Amino acid sequence: MHKAAVLAVLTVWSAWAGAQTPVNKNKTVASKAASKPKTSASEEATAAAQAEAIAAAAGQRPAAAVGQMQSANRPVPAPVQVVAPSVSAPVPVKALTAAAPSAALAYASAGAPHDAVSAEELAIAQRVHQGHLPCELGTSIRVEHDAAQPGHFNVQGKGFRYRMRPVVTSTGAIRLEDAKAGAVWLQLANKSMLMDQKKGRRVADECAHPDQVAYAESMKTNPPPKLFDTTGMGR
Repeated sequence: MHKAAVLAVLTVWSAWAGAQTPVNKNKTVASKAASKPKTSASEEATAAAQAEAIAAAAGQRPAAAVGQMQSANRPVPAPVQVVAPSVSAPVPVKALTAAAPSAALAYASAGAPHDAVSAEELAIAQRVHQGHLPCELGTSIRVEHDAAQPGHFNVQGKGFRYRMRPVVTSTGAIRLEDAKAGAVWLQLANKSMLMDQKKGRRVADECAHPDQVAYAESMKTNPPPKLFDTTGMGR
């Protein structure tokens, strides 16, 4: 009888313990939920600001963050737009090479700075005999001034043409040169001659203007004094 009573008590106690287990579990879950800290308003604002900064850097803004800013009456910054720099198209090489000759011709027609003639050279140019000058061996040379550039001359003959300018000399002789071609036109009192310095030869000699012809005739009747006395009378 005593054993039967103990068994009955144990049965009742086990049934009661089984009924209490879900309740304890629910209390544990509820206590954990209650122990979880709540997010404050400042923390929410900080998180929203961080999300806003990340969205602005990426050029896009989440709809939730925009809605929060509009509800708080704060201006919504415009999304950042990245503009690619414009790159001009390269100039074709053919266009550059085609433009180079025309630029060189324009520069030559305008006259390079080194072609300028000084006042002393212009004075020499005024003494140059011009026109058609007969030379020895039946040849002839024509000397004409360049109207486009004062002080320059065109000296031409059969098979050649030179563009010359005056050069100052220590002897006082009138000298014209074409430095590029190596040609020299030398005008003396009684004759003129054309020389090719590159080949070391005379192209034309005994070329005479009417003034030079007259001077040569005067030299025959009134020869200039000799530089050296060959008679011995000067001793």
